[in-house]
Amino acid sequence: MRRWDRLLDSYMEEYRARGVSPQTIAYTEARLNKWGRWLKGQRPRIGIEEIDAEMLTQYIGKCASFRAKATVYATLSTMRGFGDYLVRQGLWKINSLRWMKGPKVTPYSRLPKRLDHVHMEAMWREAAKCHGNYSAHLWVTVLAMLYGSGLRRGELERLNLEHFDRAEGTLRIDGRKTGQERCVPLPEMVLRCLEAYLPLRHNQLEAVGSCGEPALLVSRIGQRLSGMSISHGIHAIARRAQVPIHSLHQFRHSCASDLLEAGVHLAEVQRILGHCAIQTTVRYTHIADPQRRAAMRLHPINDWLSERRGIA
Repeated sequence: MRRWDRLLDSYMEEYRARGVSPQTIAYTEARLNKWGRWLKGQRPRIGIEEIDAEMLTQYIGKCASFRAKATVYATLSTMRGFGDYLVRQGLWKINSLRWMKGPKVTPYSRLPKRLDHVHMEAMWREAAKCHGNYSAHLWVTVLAMLYGSGLRRGELERLNLEHFDRAEGTLRIDGRKTGQERCVPLPEMVLRCLEAYLPLRHNQLEAVGSCGEPALLVSRIGQRLSGMSISHGIHAIARRAQVPIHSLHQFRHSCASDLLEAGVHLAEVQRILGHCAIQTTVRYTHIADPQRRAAMRLHPINDWLSERRGIA
């Protein structure tokens, strides 16, 4: 097992060359390091060539305890990739992980979960109470951009100052997820939040000597606000506001649902969110469809209720 670390470093160098996100690289490396620590702790010691299907099954079973199905499947997928690398290096004759099935993840589409206006307002009020004037403006702006433009967390993290066009009131979003850039017009409230935040951003960067930082959203120490920091910050605000939030993607769901409920055309919502296929946007019509609500108001059963009230 002495070669494990060297092989892992070589594999991760190859993995980075694929152009995947830093978060994915970090998660992949962490899973493989965890697997390596488990193998190194086995007694008697074993070589990489001696890792068999029984041992792989034992480790996967250990990883499956108290874990979500998606997490177990992701771990198995990461191990398969490294197993293929070991086959290419001539250390394994076959990759037994290719014949191992992961947990059955339900194929049925789930309805997106949205945040109601009461919960949204509670989070905004709590964000405004954050310690320090800069932090308060930063987190209110983050909330405004997540809900107001329906950005994904990674898109928000990668935004640079140059991507914000003040004159046009738009954001240029990279196409790392979809392969196509898009330009998103911002609502008036989001523009006001950004205009209030940007002078404070400039002062903060000057104070810490990081005026060259290109990121639009920066931390108090003058560094780009990472995706993990955004998640931790929003979840902390939600806990203080006593709002049950499961994922930052709920802001994106809420943006889409509320736009459709306000009568915005489905194709426009698709362009705003950057969906490649209209089928992805159609999901939101199951929770926000004004035409469907209007149709049900014409149901004859409503007339029966009116007649019964007249009799009463």
